[in-house]
Amino acid sequence: MAQSDELRESIYEAMGVLEKFGPNLGRPYVDTLYGSDFPNMKELRIQHAGDPIRAFFAFDPQRCAIVLCAGNKTGTNEKRFYKDMIRKADFEYRRHLDNLEK
Repeated sequence: MAQSDELRESIYEAMGVLEKFGPNLGRPYVDTLYGSDFPNMKELRIQHAGDPIRAFFAFDPQRCAIVLCAGNKTGTNEKRFYKDMIRKADFEYRRHLDNLEK
């Protein structure tokens, strides 16, 4: 995703809220994802200039939030967007967990 400075700032701001509240952060900032291989997979819900940006993350066994991928939902089929992004997030999270075991 190409990012403007303003978009990057919106994402960093949302990640700061996630960092501050951790696993206790809920809606409207965070929602659980269904269809992931991992029950702890979540989406960080970011609004930027009217666009719904979603950053997919999970808390790893050390309770660190690992942001795995992000995308803009605007103009896409919602089911396809989530299917594609969850597949990417699951892949990256699996890779992260494998690296923790090394």
